[in-house]
Amino acid sequence: MSTVPPATTELSAADARRIALRAQGFLGAPDRRGGVRGVLRHLGAVQLDTISVLARSHELIPYARLGAVGRRAVEDAYWTPAAADAPPRPRAFEYWSHAACILPVEEWPHFAFRRRAYRSRPHWHHELSDGAYDAVIKQLRAEGPLTATELGGAKNGGEWWDWSEAKVAVERALMHGEVVCTERRSWKRVYDLAERAIPDEVLHDDLDDTECLRRLVRLAGQSLGVGTRSDIGDYHRIKGEQVDAVIADSGLVPVTVEGWAKPAWADPEALASVPRGRHRTTLLSPFDSLIWERARTERIFGFTHRLEAYVPKPKRIHGYFAMPLLSGGKLLGRVDPAREGSTLVARQVSLDTPAAVEPMARALREAAEWVGCDSVRIERVDRPELAAPLTRAVI
Repeated sequence: MSTVPPATTELSAADARRIALRAQGFLGAPDRRGGVRGVLRHLGAVQLDTISVLARSHELIPYARLGAVGRRAVEDAYWTPAAADAPPRPRAFEYWSHAACILPVEEWPHFAFRRRAYRSRPHWHHELSDGAYDAVIKQLRAEGPLTATELGGAKNGGEWWDWSEAKVAVERALMHGEVVCTERRSWKRVYDLAERAIPDEVLHDDLDDTECLRRLVRLAGQSLGVGTRSDIGDYHRIKGEQVDAVIADSGLVPVTVEGWAKPAWADPEALASVPRGRHRTTLLSPFDSLIWERARTERIFGFTHRLEAYVPKPKRIHGYFAMPLLSGGKLLGRVDPAREGSTLVARQVSLDTPAAVEPMARALREAAEWVGCDSVRIERVDRPELAAPLTRAVI
């Protein structure tokens, strides 16, 4: 079998791009046997976000890699215990990683360093009255998994950050690790006691900070395939100096990459064979771990992307929730989608080249079918000469 040169030699920019695509599950045959659960284990973290256009981001992540997996099956794969579990235990938990993320439950011990850090520092600007924290723990112990609303209400009636005392208490308990989020119900976190929800074999904070960081740096390197210090630290939001302290013992190997101004590290298994196989053609959530870090996306793909959902509408360039188009291992454009009844609406389409018309049409048709739409309507294309060909191609 042909192999990439040893880790001490330089990788071409194309090598690095293919290694990253394979590591993220976009090059080669999808792991259909592993399914959504396999995607979560492979990526190590799936980011959550409140925005829902075609679907929520944590649904779009496995769709982009596996194709039209059922949306109910996605939720079940994350949260529903295996039939053989006794007592029933979730297969994932939500915690702070790159952002609020779904994480494999077996990684619970490796976030002990973060739980300890949260316990030892001030908590926002929210004050709690005596007994409020203990009252939430007592209620969860007595009644089982509950939302903040069921714990007494999530808000005081003011702006969105004006949390109730029960919400402040349960969120603090979540950060400390005494409480865990085991699912989302109508997008509300469902809280339970960690002692009840997390399997006994992983319910501990025994690992010291160095061991936790070493594991998460290694996992980040495996999930990225190859990355700079900044890339690797950003994956689970680990500080640069923390990466520096453990990377030599993480199992990752140093490499240089053509065109990259900074040193990089790679997963040795990613270097063991040349990435080959079929490239996925798909639309990507802006929160997909392939592209969630802008500087890395520009470095690997030569593609500048910014989430504009929080940009004032008159200042948006590509649209509210522009989704990049991945095809042939390259980012070829983007679309800002919406839904009107059974129609998927491409409100704004940006195409880098006429060759992107067919892949964009295919990606739109597949996405429409996945979310239960039976037609696609193109509203605006940044290159007017491509509007008619794209409209014809989506029919």
